[in-house]
Amino acid sequence: MTNPINLKEKTLSSEMICEGKMLRVKRETVELPDGSQSYREFILHPGASVMVPILPDGKVVLVRQYRHPMKMEFYELPAGKLDEGESPLETAKRELVEEIGYEGKEFEFVSEFHPCIGYADEKMWLYLVTGLSKSEKNTDNDEFLENIYIDFEEAVRWVHEGKITDTKSMLGILLAEKKLKDNLNG
Repeated sequence: MTNPINLKEKTLSSEMICEGKMLRVKRETVELPDGSQSYREFILHPGASVMVPILPDGKVVLVRQYRHPMKMEFYELPAGKLDEGESPLETAKRELVEEIGYEGKEFEFVSEFHPCIGYADEKMWLYLVTGLSKSEKNTDNDEFLENIYIDFEEAVRWVHEGKITDTKSMLGILLAEKKLKDNLNG
């Protein structure tokens, strides 16, 4: 086997080019593996937790919400960004109550993933949540969500049929499907 090609880029300079209320954008000048220079622009994101909440009857709780950048509504798993100093698990517990009005008893870590590696440093943590009990929904003032209750198998079909197109939700549902099967098979 041959040695792998060095693909690393060295950061030569860095500047913040935009600081919004939610996102920041950074531009870095980099030295490429061949010695030439280029630039990289990317979004800085604190990370987010994604939950697959399964009710005792086997239904999954999705949210339906309007996403302004796409100018349309989406079916999604509940999720939310990490607040400063908060762990991914703490975020998952908080966001579950805020977004869908449920508390979870068991939070099983499934995976961590990087949803948009070409233009952001965002990392997401996925949890399968069971032992749900009703709580009071506490969405942010500018957040309007509708809970959607469907059989988990139907959610898997929605992914395959293209009714769920949000990547975190697609990946979350499919990874949770495997985790649930693995849990059943010991």
